[in-house]
This record gives sequence, structure tokens and C-alpha cells, in this order.
Amino acid sequence: MSETVDDLVAALPLQLDPALPPVIERNAAGRSPFLLVCDHYGRLIPPQLADLGLPDSELQRHIAFDIGIAGVAERLSELLDAQLIAQRYSRLVIDCNRPPQVASSIPVLSEATEVPGNLNLSPQQAEARRKLIFEPYHQRITAAIEQRLAASQPTVLVALHSFTPVYAGVARPWHVGALYHRDTVLPPLLLEQLRADGTLVVGDNQPYGVSDLTDYTIPVHGEARGLISTGIEIRQDQIVEPDGQQRWAERLAQAFAAIADRLRAAKLIG
Repeated sequence: MSETVDDLVAALPLQLDPALPPVIERNAAGRSPFLLVCDHYGRLIPPQLADLGLPDSELQRHIAFDIGIAGVAERLSELLDAQLIAQRYSRLVIDCNRPPQVASSIPVLSEATEVPGNLNLSPQQAEARRKLIFEPYHQRITAAIEQRLAASQPTVLVALHSFTPVYAGVARPWHVGALYHRDTVLPPLLLEQLRADGTLVVGDNQPYGVSDLTDYTIPVHGEARGLISTGIEIRQDQIVEPDGQQRWAERLAQAFAAIADRLRAAKLIG
């Protein structure tokens, strides 16, 4: 049987453009105790994967990346003087907030959208995505945490995400949510700060919570190390535009400044 073009492309070793590495880092020397990470910052797809067989309309949707969160993360990093580590490839190529062994790591179905380029992947093809994208991102987070701890720099991990206003036909009323699993320190403080703004509908582990089966960043880099940590989910319609991104960055910067004071007063950070 003759090989098709798709067969030949699939057989080529996967490569990334050297000018577009997976990790974006901002303010590496930031002195804030907060270390910001952004698993779904970008929506790049290696050209060899031919947009995973999806039209551009699908790649503009939340299934491909966390809409608006890149702008919030960049602005918040500046306002807090906080180190930011982000990942610029689409979650459809490989989801950097999923354990690599779970099916949703490289989804064949995202919401109601089938992802043709993820069907029938060989173990070698999946491993290539992990080595090129997933591993460098998480290795950089690990190295940053180790560098900070070695320098006795307080480190509080905050993972930034956004979520859709409607999922599977069900409206989500929350403007923002604090996500957590084992940490009992930071989430209550964050919830208190957010709820002080009476205009916000604030989710407590909504629209979803953190678990070892569905998440990677907080369980591995936060909980396993004993770091104070939380995830933040902002509803994407609040941050589609730059002015909304700026408002949310300012709101979160104010909240985290107050939280840092509380953590210092409790001698939980230096």
C-alpha cells in the first residue's frame, strides 16, 4: 500500500520553531512572593501538525487556549513585580495542566469538537509532544522554585486560567473562582478578598476544583512541595478585551498585596 502525504508527515520527527520555544518567562528577577504560572497562555501549533485538522474558527475558541488570560498574567506580573512562567502552545497539542498519562492530556474530543490530528497517535508521537512542550515548561517551573527556595525567597504559587461563560449548554454565573485541593491557607484568603467586592459572583472551587487526576501544576509544583498555592479562574467574557484584562490585573494585584501582608503577619512567608 502506498503511503499518503499524511502518513509521510506523521512519520517525520516533530520539531518546534527555535524562535518559538514553549516557555515564556517574564520578570524572572521579580521580588514578589507570588510565582505566577500560566498553563494555557498561548495557542501555537507546530506547523507540521497542520492545525490538527481544525479550522481557524475552532482554534480561536477556548478549547485551544485560555482566552484573555495572557494579558491578565502579563499585567499582573508587572503590577506585583512577580515572576511569570507561561506556556505558549495550544492545549490541544498537549495540555500542560493534565498528567501525561490521562486521556485528556492530548484530547481527541474537546467539548463537542473532535480533534482529527489527535486521533490514533502512536506512543512515540505522544511522547514527542511531551518532550518538546510539556517537559520544558514544567522543568522551568521546577528550576525556578528551586532557585527561589535556595535564595530563601518566599514562594507562593498562583496558577492563572480563564473559563467559558457557558459549558455544555449550562450557564456559569461566577465571575471568578478560587481553585484548590489540599491547601487551606491561600484559598480562604483569596476568597475573602474577592468577596469583599460585592459586585462579583465568586466561586469556591467553581467552576471546578483541583484534583490529582485532572490537574498537574498545583498538585505537583504546589502541593507536593508544600507550597502555599491556589488556582484562579476568570470568566473569559470579563477579559477578552485589554481594558478588562487591566481591570482584573489591578483587582488581583490589590488582593494579593493584602494577602501578602496577612501571610507575613502570620509568619507564613518572610
